[in-house]
Amino acid sequence: MKVYVRGILFLLIIGATSACSNKVPSDASSESEKDSSAQISEQQVFLADPTIFYDSGVYYLYGTHVVKRGFEVYTSADLKNWEKAPDLALSKKEVYGDHGFWAPQVFRYKNAYYMAYTANEHIAIAKSDNPMGPFKQAEKEPFTALGKSIDPFIFIDDDGSKYLYFVKLQEGNRIFSAELKDDLSGIKPGTVTSCLNAVVHPQQWENMEDKEWSVTEGPTILKHEGIYFLFYSANDYRSIYYAVGYATAPSPMGPWTKYPGNPVLNKDSIGQNGPGHGDLFKDEKGQYYYVFHTHLSNNKVNPRKTALIKGDFISSGDKSDKMRFDNQSFYYLKFKKSKRKDD
Repeated sequence: MKVYVRGILFLLIIGATSACSNKVPSDASSESEKDSSAQISEQQVFLADPTIFYDSGVYYLYGTHVVKRGFEVYTSADLKNWEKAPDLALSKKEVYGDHGFWAPQVFRYKNAYYMAYTANEHIAIAKSDNPMGPFKQAEKEPFTALGKSIDPFIFIDDDGSKYLYFVKLQEGNRIFSAELKDDLSGIKPGTVTSCLNAVVHPQQWENMEDKEWSVTEGPTILKHEGIYFLFYSANDYRSIYYAVGYATAPSPMGPWTKYPGNPVLNKDSIGQNGPGHGDLFKDEKGQYYYVFHTHLSNNKVNPRKTALIKGDFISSGDKSDKMRFDNQSFYYLKFKKSKRKDD
């Protein structure tokens, strides 16, 4: 009987000692209490048709979002750590359009910032004194009278001449260009020119499912070693075969020759369905990146996920260099979000 009592007393002593050793020090406990009201989590960025604009040490990310009332903006100093701004960069209350806010592009011109975008299947341009916005229009009107047009991209050449690249919804999604007036108020009459499509000089990858309404869209233009490169996406964005290719030209208005090695980015490249409709840009060190979207998963398209991949021009010994994407550098963008426990 004495042995049993002694055993009970021994267990009680050990239990009390263990309880004391597991207590949190008073200073750590106070820190825990300070942070108990909020927690930070990393969340996926869900922007389709994304674009990144670099200005004064900050990267600004915009794109098509399910909010359907304008454009969000995310910021980063290193392309890895992103933060979502609390306010929209562009709100439909202050510009043309009330639905279908798609495919924005932001650029700087004469100490002001401009956003070219699609709304109501028409192209518009808004202005701001800050890349965070708010982007506004004095007169809430579409930018051009080109009929149904989407996916604008504005390119300013070394000599200051300006060009609009866009997609006409005309017997398929077809890419066109036009020369812009110097004040960006509209296009110069008689300059609308066909760039490329999936009907004239088609490549097999551009219409993998043999759709009657073929798609070429999401143009992005850059100039390298005196040659103009037009990057674009083909196939319906809902298709797993949505992918990226490019064409080259001796002038910003063409004629455009499709790269025979297309596509340069597709589902086989990175193991994800539907990669495409992005934008090429340089980071602060001069490294090229392509920001783009992919499908949500193998079974679902939306919401589309935003990703980055490195690109470099490779000398080929031909007339022009070739763009190569580094498939190993591919990654999805995430942002840090603070969430209070009582939310």
